[in-house]
Amino acid sequence: MHASPPLGMFCLQSRKHQKPCKSAKTFRLDQGSSLGRLVRLMVATKTHAQAPARSLDQRMEALQRANDVRVRRAQLKRDLKAGQESIEDILLDPPEYVSTAKVFDMLMAVPKFGRVKAARLLNQCRISQSKTVGGLSERQRTELVELFNHRS
Repeated sequence: MHASPPLGMFCLQSRKHQKPCKSAKTFRLDQGSSLGRLVRLMVATKTHAQAPARSLDQRMEALQRANDVRVRRAQLKRDLKAGQESIEDILLDPPEYVSTAKVFDMLMAVPKFGRVKAARLLNQCRISQSKTVGGLSERQRTELVELFNHRS
């Protein structure tokens, strides 16, 4: 087993606390120095944020809501593919269950739109492929619909 640097000695290269420093490049921190206090504080206070505990009923309710959203989105994508719904209406006035869906995925459900055309359209509007429908600004919505109508 490797010996870790003595207390008050910190390695310049090693960033992981589990493995001891293999480098000879250590330096002594003065007990009173502000850098020494900062390093000790950062090493000592390692807290992980945890989600609040949920009851079984709360988890089951959240699971049911998530399943409902997935079913409704799948139906919407089928309707888009069949031409029963228009992407313009969805983008301009999105239903609540579409707000967390990716714009890229919605465009992919439109007939004659694949990965390349959807990515090109989003790039022309300066929209990230990971952007959600609910996260679009009004400018992005109108520009996307105008470009989509211009292409069609």
